[in-house]
Amino acid sequence: MTLTASGVQNYSCEFDAQHQLGWVFKSPLATLYDASGHATVRHGAGPSWETEDGSRIVGHVLAQQPSETRASIPQLLLETHSTAGSGPLSAVRYVQRLHTVGGLAPTAPCSTEHQAGSSPYLADYVFYR
Repeated sequence: MTLTASGVQNYSCEFDAQHQLGWVFKSPLATLYDASGHATVRHGAGPSWETEDGSRIVGHVLAQQPSETRASIPQLLLETHSTAGSGPLSAVRYVQRLHTVGGLAPTAPCSTEHQAGSSPYLADYVFYR
């Protein structure tokens, strides 16, 4: 199953080990659409994917490679390590994030600890059983 995502990558302004403020990735927030344009999956922190019927998976990154598009978040291969429900996602074992556009940390420097920032992104997600 291949779905197209439209959403944001969320960041927070935090101090690093050298006490410099910088953007730190926090979580994605996206809606995934099928080929007909129907919203079918919500993508959020974890990273997780959830359908309206409560079917839910959580994954962890196995591998990544640079996007084909400059200034975009990397493409990922994730393995699921947690599932819930018995819907369409319950049998998914791997997820690929491909064809990413955008989503990198905001280009404007942050100036206040815990300041929130986000960056829009698009991607295709492929779910494998």
